[in-house]
Amino acid sequence: MRPHVDQRQAQVLALVQERGSVRVADLAQELGVSPVTLRRDIEAMAARGEIQRMHGVISRVAAGRTPGGGPSGGPSAGSARAVAGGPAAGGGGGEGLVIGMVVPTTEYYYADVVRGAREAVEARGARLTVGLTRYLPGEDRTQADRLLSTGAHGLLLTPNWEAGSPGPGEGAWAAELPVPTVLVERWAPPGHPAAALDRVSSDHAYGAARAVQHLMEAGHRRIALASRTTPTTARLRAGYEAAVTALGLELAPPWPPAGPAPLSDAELFARTLDYLCEAVTTGGVTAALIHSDTDAIMLIPRLQARGVRVPEDLAVITYDDEVAGMADVPLSAVAPAKHEVGARAAALLLDRLSPSPTSATPQAPPRQHLDLLPRLTIRP
Repeated sequence: MRPHVDQRQAQVLALVQERGSVRVADLAQELGVSPVTLRRDIEAMAARGEIQRMHGVISRVAAGRTPGGGPSGGPSAGSARAVAGGPAAGGGGGEGLVIGMVVPTTEYYYADVVRGAREAVEARGARLTVGLTRYLPGEDRTQADRLLSTGAHGLLLTPNWEAGSPGPGEGAWAAELPVPTVLVERWAPPGHPAAALDRVSSDHAYGAARAVQHLMEAGHRRIALASRTTPTTARLRAGYEAAVTALGLELAPPWPPAGPAPLSDAELFARTLDYLCEAVTTGGVTAALIHSDTDAIMLIPRLQARGVRVPEDLAVITYDDEVAGMADVPLSAVAPAKHEVGARAAALLLDRLSPSPTSATPQAPPRQHLDLLPRLTIRP
């Protein structure tokens, strides 16, 4: 049976007094409690001034402090910073901090995300280390553990969640990490343990809806969405369908249902091509939002070879805007604010680790879910 919370916190205090300092991850294992439970205890104890907390380590209160805060017993700025997970002195900067970042790749979409994070981290005097998963199952947790073992004080985390959010029984580990963690371009639904984490992501639903709105304003009444299954697709489709309904547009032919066996990339591409050809020639579609740029650039000459003229028969807006402007005929595109997503996520994590020295709140500030709106670029 687990000890009562008061007994457990007394154990924590005794061990800290005995050893001077101890890593939170080691302490959770020693006491046989989850990191989440132990973090709650640590936050409560730090708020009372019984311990100091910094970068995944807790330590004895500095000499001269009394339980409850500063020398006079009142709340102190040092105690407030300890609760937030930052150092007990300084504040606002990130000197000496190591930020770990787990991403599927540093190419294409994530190149800008990583660049934004790195620039924000280095501007604060901290260092960014990166772990790559290549979308391999279970590799996100492996990389997170590796970065922690090499001294990361906080994590920027993009898990390999196929739909952009965790599936049933998936992803609870992300909420149990022993250091402050920010989800990047991922989200967890209400009720999931990871929903309580800080999060910075692109509002892909808004981006899709903005494209539909622009095409409607250009006179199109039946607009299709063509997207292979990626972590972005579910949000794109949600925004697309919401905009079609809100704007009173005609429904495009439904996307072909998935078969029992997974398709190869070549088969998925051929299915997208067939869908768009039929949508134009028999389904009355005159415009499409295509995800991604590379698919659109490859599709257009094949559409034209099958008698579908672009843009005369089918107006196209792409999603991602990585290479849309470099097509032989530059394409209009929706661009998620990838660089800013990385920068905002890094800044949020650094603020958790090194809060402002002017902060006097006895508790950590509320967690944040920040959605950045993509931009639509119209090219002639």
